Amino acid sequence: MRGMSLLAAAILGGLLCLGALGLGMQLSEAAVKLKSLERTVVVKGLSEREVDADTVIWPIRFSEVGNDLTELVTAIESNTAVIAAFLKDNGFSAEEIAAAPPAIIDKKAQNFGNNVQPEFRYTANVAITVYSDKIELARNTMSKIVNLGKQGIVLGGQQYGDQTRFLYSGLNQIKPAMVEEATRNAREVATQFARDSDSKLGKIKRASQGQFSIGDRDSNTPHIKKVRVVSTVEYYLSD
Repeated sequence: MRGMSLLAAAILGGLLCLGALGLGMQLSEAAVKLKSLERTVVVKGLSEREVDADTVIWPIRFSEVGNDLTELVTAIESNTAVIAAFLKDNGFSAEEIAAAPPAIIDKKAQNFGNNVQPEFRYTANVAITVYSDKIELARNTMSKIVNLGKQGIVLGGQQYGDQTRFLYSGLNQIKPAMVEEATRNAREVATQFARDSDSKLGKIKRASQGQFSIGDRDSNTPHIKKVRVVSTVEYYLSD
């Protein structure tokens, strides 16, 4: 009886070993298949376009000095009118021209005990801004603005934040085509990678679209913009 029990135990143990071995082989095969499914390649696709700016913000700054505040304000009003007339004569409408309140500095009030008296008590800075979609007109008029100096208007240099800006507002119109182009370029790169590695390109595992950027084509042509987007796509690979 004891011998039969030992034999049964040995048979049961052998069956358990065979079962464990078979299960291990199945798990190993499943792991290999799962690993093959996880073979991927990550690629990037680029799309770039050059577009013309459709909006210009052009600040024109001038300054005035004087010792009589009333006369200074009168000079500011006169010069503002001259500049506005110059812009209108060159084709801009009144709605495209805006004059900011003048910034007037009283140097006498800033001396704080300094005995040196400035030649002019008051200094005024005035900015007139053109906001328009007439890009070429603005560029042509900029080359003529030096003529205002012949009328006694002292034009100031562009301060930080006051530079002429050219903008592009048509991004939504070109977005879909650019995203499609970037994705197509990414697939071409992935296809070439799969071909070089003796693999087949599968479906997309994940994809992300980068942010669109709009910048000047170069420093000499700020009215021409370069729009750019990069898409990142991960594809499955198979043998």
